[in-house]
Amino acid sequence: MRELRRLIHSPHHLFVFEVCGRLLSFTRAAEELGVSQPAVSLAIRQIEQAIGQDLFERRHRAIRLTDAGERFYNEISASFERLLQAAREVNRNPDADLVTLSISTAFANYWIMPRMTRLHRSHPDIDLRLQVVDKDVDLEHENVSLGIRRGRGNWAGYDSATIAREELFAVASPAYLSANPRPASIDDLLPHQFIHLEEPYRPRPKWRDWFESFGVDFVDKGEGLRLNDYALVIQAAMAGEGIAMGWQHVVDSLINKRLLVPVLPQSWKTGEEFHLIWADRTELSQPAQQVRDWIIEEARIASMVRLP
Repeated sequence: MRELRRLIHSPHHLFVFEVCGRLLSFTRAAEELGVSQPAVSLAIRQIEQAIGQDLFERRHRAIRLTDAGERFYNEISASFERLLQAAREVNRNPDADLVTLSISTAFANYWIMPRMTRLHRSHPDIDLRLQVVDKDVDLEHENVSLGIRRGRGNWAGYDSATIAREELFAVASPAYLSANPRPASIDDLLPHQFIHLEEPYRPRPKWRDWFESFGVDFVDKGEGLRLNDYALVIQAAMAGEGIAMGWQHVVDSLINKRLLVPVLPQSWKTGEEFHLIWADRTELSQPAQQVRDWIIEEARIASMVRLP
């Protein structure tokens, strides 16, 4: 090993040589490595001097591997591949089977948690961790298995499956509707107390958008209760604080339990959807695939059940 250290002054030189041999260009190698072209040339000269062999033939605006360079490149490339595989194996630590699901507080409380018993019954050995977030995160960068995102399902770097089509009702508690005149039309809603969702990071429909979808003007005068988390909006609505917008896939179970009530039969289908997503460049572990498939199946079953 001391002889190797004598011949190869720095492991960095090997990385530089591998990139140069692969790209056959000192300039492009410098761009990939994020260093200057003279720094690449110096590293190659130093490794050639230590080995005592020319590894490249320098030509006008081009380089090619010598016979010695070709032999050395093949060995280095194969060694790097073996090192990468070993690193991947070592990286499969005891937490490799841990499945992390990145979701909002409301989706965690009102969609996932009521179904957790069924998940544990179907997959008792799965360790599912819920990561509650207030903004969309880079799953691969954050080492997160799965996430829920609102949109059209066309995010670069992700595969996705539709969980629910976005459909919004006006909902309130039975107590609120008992204490206030029940609206008979969209226009009748206007004098009521509204609960507003004002998320700081993710775009979400406003009451103005909801009314506009029915051709009704709504002027937001800054009144009503304003909250930055949808779980709090639902809690406030169940407490009788006013009328909230209810995402059907989130409030279905609460409506079935009569904790919330649709104020009107009309709903707004926005054209947006909620998707389960996962990074397409990283293979999901088997437990993560099982959780993914379980969520997709639960969503399929839920879509078959309409509100009473």
